[in-house]
Amino acid sequence: MIRGHLIRAVGAAIGIASGSALAWAGERPNILVILADDLGYADVGFQGSKEIPTPRLDRLSKAGIRCTDGYVSHPFCSPTRAGLMTGRYQQRFGHENNPAWLPQDTVAGLPLGETALPQALKKAGYATGMVGKWHLGAHPQFHPCARGFDEYFGLRGGGHDYFDLNMFKTDPVGAEKIEYKIPLHRNREPVEEAEYLTDAFGREAAAFVSRHSGDTWFLYLAFNAPHSPLQVPPKYLERVKGIASEKRRTYAAMICAMDDAIGRTLDAVSESGKEKDTLVFFFSDNGGPVAVTEADNSPLKGGKGQVYEGGIRVPFLVSWPAVLKPGEYSQPVSSLDVFATCAALAGAPAPDKPLDGANIIPFLSGERSGPPHGRLFWRTGGGATYAVREGNWKLACPKDGQPELYDLGTDIGEQKNVAQSQPEKVAAMLKAYAAWNSELIQPLFQSPKAGKKQGKKRR
Repeated sequence: MIRGHLIRAVGAAIGIASGSALAWAGERPNILVILADDLGYADVGFQGSKEIPTPRLDRLSKAGIRCTDGYVSHPFCSPTRAGLMTGRYQQRFGHENNPAWLPQDTVAGLPLGETALPQALKKAGYATGMVGKWHLGAHPQFHPCARGFDEYFGLRGGGHDYFDLNMFKTDPVGAEKIEYKIPLHRNREPVEEAEYLTDAFGREAAAFVSRHSGDTWFLYLAFNAPHSPLQVPPKYLERVKGIASEKRRTYAAMICAMDDAIGRTLDAVSESGKEKDTLVFFFSDNGGPVAVTEADNSPLKGGKGQVYEGGIRVPFLVSWPAVLKPGEYSQPVSSLDVFATCAALAGAPAPDKPLDGANIIPFLSGERSGPPHGRLFWRTGGGATYAVREGNWKLACPKDGQPELYDLGTDIGEQKNVAQSQPEKVAAMLKAYAAWNSELIQPLFQSPKAGKKQGKKRR
């Protein structure tokens, strides 16, 4: 097997924003994408936390690359997941809000015209599996097994009770108010579950890896932890008993449970003998919701739902021991890059629509210099808020506000608005945003209405 270098893949036609179509010269890697839900920027050990022990994630960080400027494409849940699954800004196809849990709705979900990552990897010969939270549509046409996953275990809505997993034996039609109580699914069938939900996800992810030890596989492990409701077994609370606030202590214990589940999955990878040949991504779907869980996004400003750094900049790890040396990478990378990277390495057929992400392996390995992206963009509510990052410059326009400009190189906390002293830079970045915005469409559906049980908070 050829190892230790990268070669240009002849004839690769994958549309990658960087223009790169590089592929690994040796055996194609297994791919593990791990997604946390509502994780605070500073709430894991490798990001500096001293009160929440995350030994398995810390070990993954030491073996891989910590991307200091890692972003997601949206500041709340479902749109980020739509961007991750397609490698495209989700505003291009109208998935800019959280879909209500309406099993009869054929619009509120990831549009069928978009190619999902498992569909591309399945065509390239990968065994594809998902464990965890889907949140990309309730109608059967949006089911994970209809979007390229060979195997699925998890919850299809925006969240779930962590203990009461079997309240309903079937999915009630129009079950918008009981989304957190609907059955888990194994493949397309409802299934009963007895374990704490995060533990069950670790069990199922490890089992998938073991089951496919002889295959080349892709596993999407999408936790709903540490998203509310704040529920955790006592054994995890014991690890963070020094935290005074009950709310934050429970949230922290849920992170410990997630870390254990990730460790169980990584142990299965190691036991399969494929640890060096497995590409692992880890990040959160958005920043922490400070008021809801007392998440810590420091030193960033803001949190979930906002286009300040605290809403979109997340803990971000990439590990591939056969290729990537441990270290840090400080250029901006995005969750949009996962599709482009995986497709290039897998030799997947070219998508029928251009991707917005880049194959970041050549950048992380040092083969290519410079940033993978000239600019990154964000938009919520059809343009109610938006942001642009270009180099160290960050333009942010909060709702009903004037554009603000920050130099993230010296002001990561976005405390000093320099818009008045940099009018030309503001004008140039507003022009860039307008050009990008002109390529987008308005949202196809709205988030659940405020006042409804699951619509009061963005998921």
